[in-house]
Formats: sequence, structure tokens, C-alpha cells
Amino acid sequence: MLENCILLSLFAKENLNRMSEQQLNLYDRLINEPSNDWDIYYWATEAKPPPAEFENDVMAMLQEFAKNKKKEQRLRQPDLEYLFEPP
Repeated sequence: MLENCILLSLFAKENLNRMSEQQLNLYDRLINEPSNDWDIYYWATEAKPPPAEFENDVMAMLQEFAKNKKKEQRLRQPDLEYLFEPP
């Protein structure tokens, strides 16, 4: 769904390069295991509490990111060129 594509891709761009291997594994589980994409969105936006198996520091990071405290315009996914930039 579009909402998750935007939210998760922008979150990934901002955070994946500084996450530990354990956090990357948790993020991978989060984006691949739930069968309903709306669940991920509801958990990230805190409309519904996440189940215990997804209640971790990565979920907390995603929930904080979803609050968009800087009021950034998040209207589309980032271009993928950032993947090829040196860290």
C-alpha cells in the first residue's frame, strides 16, 4: 500500500545505514512477516499497539519517525540513488 511504501522507504533511507545487524534483522522481520500491511501502518502510527514480537527498539524508532515532528513533506518515496552514495 502506498502509505507504507512512503513511510517505510523514507524510514529506511534515514536509518538503515546506522542500524546494527540485530536491528536490521528486526526490521526485516517487521516488513516481511505480517500478512496485513495495514497492521504495520497502524502499529507505526500507534493507532493499534504492536504485538509483543514486534515491540522492540526498531518499532519505537519507526513510531517516532512516523510522528514527523519536523513536519517534513513526505509525499513520495525517495529516489534510489542514495543507495549508491558512499556512507
